Amino acid sequence: MDGQTTLTGFLAIYLFLLAAFTGYEVISRVPAILHTPLMSGSNFIHGIVVVGALYALLHATTMVEQVIGFLGVLFGAANAAGGYVVTVRMLRMFHSGKPSKTAPELRR
Repeated sequence: MDGQTTLTGFLAIYLFLLAAFTGYEVISRVPAILHTPLMSGSNFIHGIVVVGALYALLHATTMVEQVIGFLGVLFGAANAAGGYVVTVRMLRMFHSGKPSKTAPELRR
């Protein structure tokens, strides 16, 4: 055996649906108090997605691969930036209103 696995179309769809279902089930069972730390971890994962998309874009040889890589970078970066904006808004909800030396970006 050569130790290499080929990802066919049906297997790729199956893995995507399995990951989507698992992600939905895990996220839906998270208590509301834990959503802010969960968003922070999600932002970290989106950063890794952007790095992977950049790697794919830099090694793209055809126009289709370049377009897919560009869209991956664009959507990944937008998702990460949006996640940070949502995290800051969620943290403002818990802000007491007193000035803080540790989190100056939350003073607005």
